[in-house]
Amino acid sequence: MNSTPSFTASRRKFLKQSAAALSVPFIAPQILAKSVAGANDKLNIAWVGFGNQGGGDLNACSNGNNVVALADCDPNVWGKWKQKFPEAKFYKDFRKMLEEMGDKIDAVGVGTPDHTHFAVAYMAMSMGKHVFVQKPLVHSLWQARTLQKLAAEKNLTTQMGNQGHAFEGARLIKEWYDAGLIGEVKEVITWTDRPKSGWGFNGQVKTEFPPAQPLPEGMDWDAWLGPVGKDVPFNKALHPTTWRPWWDFGCGGLGDIGCHTIDTAYWALGLGAPERVDVEMAEAANPIHTPNGSIVSFRFPARDGKPPVTVKWYEGPSMPEAPEGMDWDMPGGGGFIMVGEKGGIFHPGMRPNSPRLYPQARWNEYRANKDQQVPKTIPRVPGIHRDWIDAVKNGTKSCSDFSYSGPLTEAILLGSLAIRTGKGLAWNADELKIEGNPEAAALINPEARKGWRPEDLA
Repeated sequence: MNSTPSFTASRRKFLKQSAAALSVPFIAPQILAKSVAGANDKLNIAWVGFGNQGGGDLNACSNGNNVVALADCDPNVWGKWKQKFPEAKFYKDFRKMLEEMGDKIDAVGVGTPDHTHFAVAYMAMSMGKHVFVQKPLVHSLWQARTLQKLAAEKNLTTQMGNQGHAFEGARLIKEWYDAGLIGEVKEVITWTDRPKSGWGFNGQVKTEFPPAQPLPEGMDWDAWLGPVGKDVPFNKALHPTTWRPWWDFGCGGLGDIGCHTIDTAYWALGLGAPERVDVEMAEAANPIHTPNGSIVSFRFPARDGKPPVTVKWYEGPSMPEAPEGMDWDMPGGGGFIMVGEKGGIFHPGMRPNSPRLYPQARWNEYRANKDQQVPKTIPRVPGIHRDWIDAVKNGTKSCSDFSYSGPLTEAILLGSLAIRTGKGLAWNADELKIEGNPEAAALINPEARKGWRPEDLA
């Protein structure tokens, strides 16, 4: 790839240099990304992984732009996209796509399973491409910090696909909190039906990988396995939809939904990095597959004169008890409660579609007195996808760029590591270190196999 400088350092030297660079607090500089087109021009877009959620993202970002290249290791999902984008070149391996088409691509979308997010994004960003990456941003803490740093160095427009961050409800919640409508907040309660049920989960906990099944015709299973060095055979329990519970490929229920449901409180309260993460296990910890019913407590320190905050996360089938004064029904599928000194804020579901105050009488009173309602002061955006496209074209900042979504993902991954190991941990964000849990510390930067390491991709 002619547009990228060659990488000649050894892996040992690379990791030593990276560890030194990441051992100090990383603060992304407040600069605008370079634009690649005018507001009315078309972008040349490539997409990697478009079988399920990635296909929806591709569809949303393609409107008004040129889709020039598509990569998915399972050609059985190519059909309708070949009809929709007949001019696009199709690949099984994104690395070959970027090598051959790099000079024709402005921006790259990533809709693969979690374990390959980093490799795709890192290679594309190293080539100077703007990126959209589905949530969770990456699969490990080191990967999150590395992409944040790379985005700032390359001055790129980035976006994580936590759709709710672009919703009206998220802005209302932040505006209500900032206006003092519920007073100070020391506790946030969140929950989901995953992994006991929900898309991509079935609650059937496994202790070993399933046996081999016939591979779908033409599929590149080696490319699907990506950085995972284990000899894991193809099985429908892994592809196409049920990979999330398996730790080598997904991040469990918390990794799937936490970037949605915890996001609004993380943003509204300006939480930053947790000091400690604790876990209550309903089932035994499992090094291969997520268990059911875990409860995670994130302990965030005081900041800017505001008190410490505990964010509690309940996974299916565990459910929280309603705090005092909370009189809305709490659906089993998921929800969010911000507990304030003067009542609180609640929304049902994984995303902030319909936030409201509690108790209900307070909400009814607020809605009836329009002249006393909090003014809308936060800019609105036209959805997570269009926000990214507009930001790429105009060189502006997207709403969930990696300087924000990277630290959010780090917090989520810490919770997943607590569940995975069955133990709490202390987190030193400045030094990228986990204390009190050596098993989790060993997973800060798992070894990737040859061909998938940063020096192989840059």
